[in-house]
Amino acid sequence: MTDTAVATAAETQWVAPKRRRLVNLRNFPTFTFASWAVLFFLYLPLLHVVIYSFNSSRIATIWESPSVKWYIKTFHNDDIQRALINSFQIAIGATIFSTVLAVLAALGLQRMKRAGSTVAWALIGAPLIIAEIVLAVGTLGFFMAVGIPLGKVGMTVAHTAFCIPFALIPIRARLGQLDNAPFEAAADLGANESQILRRVTLPLLSPAIISGALLAFAISIDDFITSFFLSGPSSTTLPVYIFGMIRSTVTPEVDAISTLLLLFSGIVLISSYVLNRRRR
Repeated sequence: MTDTAVATAAETQWVAPKRRRLVNLRNFPTFTFASWAVLFFLYLPLLHVVIYSFNSSRIATIWESPSVKWYIKTFHNDDIQRALINSFQIAIGATIFSTVLAVLAALGLQRMKRAGSTVAWALIGAPLIIAEIVLAVGTLGFFMAVGIPLGKVGMTVAHTAFCIPFALIPIRARLGQLDNAPFEAAADLGANESQILRRVTLPLLSPAIISGALLAFAISIDDFITSFFLSGPSSTTLPVYIFGMIRSTVTPEVDAISTLLLLFSGIVLISSYVLNRRRR
């Protein structure tokens, strides 16, 4: 029997292995209840904030009638506007620095060996798992020891540090999915590493870079714990200002500010998700 006949017979007798059947969680009796319970406790407080932001009463927990007066008051509150400007200034600075460092880190991790890359990623991604209160206390002590001024400068530096892993996640994922063909073609055409970086790598990474920047911006502008520890007299951010309002008097104005902040964060995160879908 020839080799071709043997191969044909082997192919005929070969049977594809059965595909493993995944566990269907819907068959568990408590799965549906648990799912709805999680959604209920996760999103009902947010829905409560949105609804009561349109409450005309001065007491946040007592409903009287629909009204938008608290939104109007929010837009005319000079303290809120200053806090919002501070939040945007710090978030923009932290986003720029953290995104640039995230791109450099992603390129460096790509060229490292697997063991070194794992260790480096563990160190860079530590802010994702370490309690923020620990980072805030440590950062405050470190800044006071080395003389870094508190306020906008200190918060920008601290926000940059913990925003790097959030910006790095989509950039690193995108870089790992890129085909080597464009880079090899550019090298064959005589492009050096600098030209390949500017004309090939960065354009291919641009959707992931924008997505990572949006994530870093959303994380920075929503941060409270680190901002609370590092803020100065004239550098109060919006989350810190909201906390101060809650400690004095709780009015639906707090709900109105929270709703606007929630809406803004939702737009940023949805934009990041859309960019991630497009890059695939």
